[in-house]
Amino acid sequence: MGGMALTFLLCSPAALGQGKSGAAHAQKLPTGMSITPEAARGSKLQYLNPDLPGMPEYLADHPIATALSPNGNTLLVLTSGYNRISDIKAKSVPELSNEYVFVYDVRQNPPAKLQVLQIANSYMGIAWAPDGGKFFVSGGMDDNVHIFDWNGDHWLESLPPIPLEHKSGLGINDEEGTSESKNKSVAAGLAVSADGKRLIVANNANDSVSLIDLTQRKVIGEVDLRPGKGEPGGAYPYGVAFKGNDRAFVSCQRDREIVVLNLNGTPGIIGRIKTRGQPGKMILNSAQNILFAVADNSDSAVIVDTVKNRILTEIKTTAPAAMLARQPNFKGANPTGLALSPDERTLYVTNGGTNSIAVIHLDHESDEGHVVGLIPTAWYPNAISVSHDGRSLYVVNAKSNAGPNPGGCRNNFARSGDRPCALAQQYVWQLEKGALTVIPTPGPEELKSLTLLVGNNNHFSMASQRPVDNGIFTFLHSRIHHVIYIVKENRTYDQVLGDLEKGNGDPRLNLFPDALAPNHHEIARRFVTLDNFYDSGEVSGNGWNWSTAARATDFVERTIPMNYADRGLGYDVEGVNRGINVGATRPEDRIHGKLENPDDQLPGNGDVGAPDGPEEDETGAGFLWDSALRAHLTVRNYGFFSNLAHYSSTTLGGPAVPLLHDPAAAGVRVAFPTNPRLQDITDPYFRSFDMRFADYWRFKEWEREFDEYVKRDNLPNLELLRICHDHFGNFSEAQDGVNTVETMMADNDYALGLVLEKIAHSKYGKDTLIFVIEDDAQNGADHVDAHRSIALVAGPYVKHGAVVSQYFTTVSMLRTIEDVLGIKPLGLNDAFQLPMAAVFSAREAAWTYTARIPAILHTTQLPLPAPNSTAQVQSSIPAHEATYWAEKTKGFDFSTEDKLDSDSFNLVLWNGLKGEGTPYPSGRDGRNLSKHRRSLLRDLRKSKN
Repeated sequence: MGGMALTFLLCSPAALGQGKSGAAHAQKLPTGMSITPEAARGSKLQYLNPDLPGMPEYLADHPIATALSPNGNTLLVLTSGYNRISDIKAKSVPELSNEYVFVYDVRQNPPAKLQVLQIANSYMGIAWAPDGGKFFVSGGMDDNVHIFDWNGDHWLESLPPIPLEHKSGLGINDEEGTSESKNKSVAAGLAVSADGKRLIVANNANDSVSLIDLTQRKVIGEVDLRPGKGEPGGAYPYGVAFKGNDRAFVSCQRDREIVVLNLNGTPGIIGRIKTRGQPGKMILNSAQNILFAVADNSDSAVIVDTVKNRILTEIKTTAPAAMLARQPNFKGANPTGLALSPDERTLYVTNGGTNSIAVIHLDHESDEGHVVGLIPTAWYPNAISVSHDGRSLYVVNAKSNAGPNPGGCRNNFARSGDRPCALAQQYVWQLEKGALTVIPTPGPEELKSLTLLVGNNNHFSMASQRPVDNGIFTFLHSRIHHVIYIVKENRTYDQVLGDLEKGNGDPRLNLFPDALAPNHHEIARRFVTLDNFYDSGEVSGNGWNWSTAARATDFVERTIPMNYADRGLGYDVEGVNRGINVGATRPEDRIHGKLENPDDQLPGNGDVGAPDGPEEDETGAGFLWDSALRAHLTVRNYGFFSNLAHYSSTTLGGPAVPLLHDPAAAGVRVAFPTNPRLQDITDPYFRSFDMRFADYWRFKEWEREFDEYVKRDNLPNLELLRICHDHFGNFSEAQDGVNTVETMMADNDYALGLVLEKIAHSKYGKDTLIFVIEDDAQNGADHVDAHRSIALVAGPYVKHGAVVSQYFTTVSMLRTIEDVLGIKPLGLNDAFQLPMAAVFSAREAAWTYTARIPAILHTTQLPLPAPNSTAQVQSSIPAHEATYWAEKTKGFDFSTEDKLDSDSFNLVLWNGLKGEGTPYPSGRDGRNLSKHRRSLLRDLRKSKN
C-alpha cells in the first residue's frame, strides 16, 4: 500500500473509528494542520446519523450548536450546514434535505441517541425553556421559530412554527421579479427570558431582533439594531443572551459590537459595546452580572460587565501565552463556542481554526483569566457544553476529511431501484461530516500533554517563522524580485493531470487530456509535478479566502456551506456583503440595484467576511496584498476581488459594462474592486469573472501593461492574476466561439501558456516566479481526495522534470510566496507551516517556455497563429456544440463563481465529455497510481478501443 493510500484510510470518516486512540491516528487536513480527535483519555466520537429511510449510512454535516437541558440529562445538537441529498439527476431531494436536532441522553457514555427531529432550515439558534419542558429552534431562512414539547414519551413539534413575518432580507436582490428571488430573512440566535414567557431572536439578514410572547405565540415587537443616518452599527446580528426578563445582549458581527437592549415596555437600544473582533456566541454566568462572548478575528473571549455594560477584559484563546511568545499576534484560531464549568472558575472555548478547546482559568471575580491548556478535537469544533458534574465535555465539530470522490455508488439515493446511480453524494460538502465527541475533563498532567499535542498538530513548536532549511529561500529572496500569482477555478488533479505519464493520477477520471490542456501538462512535466497538493477551501466561497489569506474566518466557514445549500445566507465574500460593494470608495460603485434606504444599508467599509491582519489596527487587512504593501512592495491586481454586478444589467439596475476585447483603447473601465486596498492597484481594464469572455483577452490586457512595465523597468513585485475560463458556463452568450467546455478549457490553458512564454522571453525571466493554483477543486472527481488539485510553479530555480509528492496545500504555496518576497505571514496557518522547499534548486537558473496552442481553439474566432504552427497540439473538434451545453445547463446561474448547483454541473460535465450514461469509476480506495504509469495508460487506451 502506497503512502497516499494510507493517508486516505486515516482521513476517511470510517477510519476514525470510535473509542480508539486519536494520538496514534493523526490525520492531515487540507489546511496543512493535523487533528487527533480522540487523543484525550476516554474520548468517544460518534458521527451524526439522522436515520434517513433507505439511507442507513448517511451522516449529517456541520453541527453548529449544543444545548444541555436544565437538569443536565439531555443534550441537543443542532445542524446548520449543507445537508443535501441528491437524486439520480443530481437535484436536491427536499424531503431528505433537512437540518436536524439530535437528542441525546447523556446520563451514559457514550450518549444514547433518543430522537432525531427534522426541520427544513435552521441557523444556530437553539435554547431550552427554563423548566426544561420545551425547547426552541430558529428556522433560518424560513423566518420562524420552532417549538418542541415533551409529551411524556418523546419530543414533538408544536405546530405551526411562530412566523417572524419579514418580507425579505436587506441588501441587493440577485434578480427582480418573484418573491423567491429576494434576499431571504434568516432567524439566527435566540434566547428565553428567565420566567420563560418571552423569547428574543436575532434576524441575521434584517439587522433587527424580534421579541416573541410565548403565551400568545406571536411577535410583539421588533427592534432595528442600526443607528441610522448612514452610521455603521447593528449589522449581521448573530448571538443573543437574555438577562433576567428585561435585558438582552445581541452580538452584531460586521460592526463588531454587542448591542444592549431594554425590553421593559417598548423595546429599545440602551448601549453599544464595541469589540475588537467579531462577537459571536454568548453566555451569562449564573449571577448574570458577567457576559462571556467569543470574538472571531481577534481570537479572543470577551468578558463584559452587564451592570455597567463595559468590557472588563479580552483573553486570547489560541494557546497559553508562553507557547506563542515569539508569534503572539497571528490570528486564525476562530473561536466558535463557549461554556462554563459548574463552579464557573473555568471557561471552555472551542477554537475552530486550530481544532482545539482552550481551557481558560478565571479569577474569583471572573474579570480576568488566562489559557492554561488546550484539548485537541476533530476538524472545526463549533460548540461545547459541560456536564452538570463538570466531568465531561460535549463537543461538536463541523467537518471531516473528504477522501476520494470518484462517484462510486455508495450512500446513493435513487427514486427507482432499477436505475443506475448517477451520483453517490460525493460532492465535497456531502463528504465532510460532523460529529459529537464526549471528552472526559482532563486533569492537570494530562492537560499538559494534550496542550503539547495541539501545539504539534498546529506546528506551534516551530522555533520561528523562518523555515528550518532557510538556505534556499535566502538564496531565492536575493535573486527573485517578482512573483506572478495566478488563481484559476475549480479543477481537480485527476480531471486535468490524471493522464500525465508520471505522478499519481487516475486516467479514468481525466476529462481534459494533453490535447485540451497541453500547457498544464507541459508545465507539470517540464518543471515540477505536484501530485499531492490540496486546496484548503472546499468551494470558491471559502477557497478565495484561503487562496488570498491562508485562512477563512469563522463567519465564512459557517455561512458558506449554507449558501451553497441554498439555505438563505448570502455569498458575503470577496468584498461583497449582501450584494453591496462595501470596499468601494465612490458611491456610484457601491450602490447598485434597488435598495430601500441605501444610506442605512451597510455604511462604511467593514467587510464581514474579511480576515484581520496580524496587528490590532489591521481590520480586514489580512490578505496577501496587505502584507506585501506593509512591506513597501509594489502590487498590481488583475481580477481579484471585483464587483461582478457591473457585468449584469439585471443586477446592476442599469446598462451593464460592455464586453470589449480592448477596453483600454476605448477608455472603458471594466474592473470595480471590492477591497479598499485594491482600489488604487487594480488594472481598471482587466475584466474579472465573466464566462462570456475569453481568457485570451485577459492575457492581452495583462500583456499590454506588462509591455509597459518592461519599457519602464518597473514590474511590480507581486502581481495577482485571475484567469478563470476553466470554470465554464454561459455557453449561449460566450464570445469568439469559445462556447464549449473543451474550447473554454483550451482557452484557459493557452492563456496560461502565453503568460509563461511572455515572462520567459522578457528581461524579467531571470528574476520572476510564477505560481498557479485552483481556488478549489469542487467541480470534478479525484481518486485521492476531493480537495486534491493542480498546482504549478515555473521560472528560474524551479526543479526540472521532478515529481514532488510531499503533502502541500494552498497554505504551503502562500507561505512560499511570502518567503520568496520576504514578507510577513498572514496568520497562524502560514506562520507555522514550512514553504515548498522541495520545488526549488539553486542549480536550475535557466528556463524557457513557448506556449502550446490547443488545436481545438482553431474552431473559434480567437486571433491565433496559423494552424501549422510548431507550437500547436492536435485535437479533434468539440464533442458537442454550444447548443448542447447551453441546453444541459439551462437555468444555471453563471453570473458569479459557484452560484449554480455544483452537483448537477459536475454530472453535466461528466456526461458531456465521457458520454451520456457512462458510469463513474466505482470504489473510493485512494490507491497510489504513480507506479507502472506506462502500462496503466496503455491498458486504458486499449479498453477504449
